[in-house]
Parts: sequence; structure tokens; C-alpha cells
Amino acid sequence: MPKYLLLKHYRGAPAGVNDVPMDQWTPGEVDDHIQYMDDFADRLRETGEFVDGQALAPEGMWVRHDGPGRPPAVDGPFAETKDLIAGWMVIDVESQDRAIELAGELSAAPGHGGKPIHEWLEVRPFLQHHSETIE
Repeated sequence: MPKYLLLKHYRGAPAGVNDVPMDQWTPGEVDDHIQYMDDFADRLRETGEFVDGQALAPEGMWVRHDGPGRPPAVDGPFAETKDLIAGWMVIDVESQDRAIELAGELSAAPGHGGKPIHEWLEVRPFLQHHSETIE
């Protein structure tokens, strides 16, 4: 079965219908949103389609190897994924159609005012490794 990454964005995607940033939600609205995500994951566990998922904290940094004997370079003039990616879920499903169906359902998580966000989710298939050599 192919695996897909469902990516939730803070920004960078088209605006959702209920496009109020989470830092403007009430604590109860945040709790309801997280509960929806947890319940969604539990249903996918029951069907064997859930692999993993996490919400990400807004803190983060870029790190790269900067040469032998030198400390890693930290940060840089890059778009900060901590400003872009809010969280992710990995699913293992029968088809791209099923991945799209589940992403659509996940997009309806409640947000501000308890109304569905209808946010855009990025759906990315995992790269399939092929052992044959191309000549």
C-alpha cells in the first residue's frame, strides 16, 4: 500500500474557509481541534491506515554540516519551516483516491468558533524505491 504524508501548514497554502490563526482561538477551541485530530487518527488505527502523526511546536532551526572539524552551521537566510508546517500525519492507504478522501475529512477539523477550518492540506506520496537499475 502506498504511504502518503498529509501536511498541515501555518501559512504558505491557500487560506482556509475559517482562516483564524490558532493563537487567536480559545483554549476550548484548541482542545476540540486536537480531539478531532486524535479521534481521526484512532479511526485510521482501527482500519490499519494510520502510520504516525505529530503536531509541531513553533520553535525550530536550520542546521547543516559546515565541514570537517567545524561546528554545524545553524539558521540562515531560509524560509522557516517552523513558520510554515504545523504538523503532519502519515497514512498507508490503498490508493491516491483514498488519501485524498482522508485529507478532505481531516481538513474539516474544527477551529475558531467550533466551525470546520476547511484548510488546505498538502498530500505527498512517499517516494517508492525501485531496486532495478535504469540503463
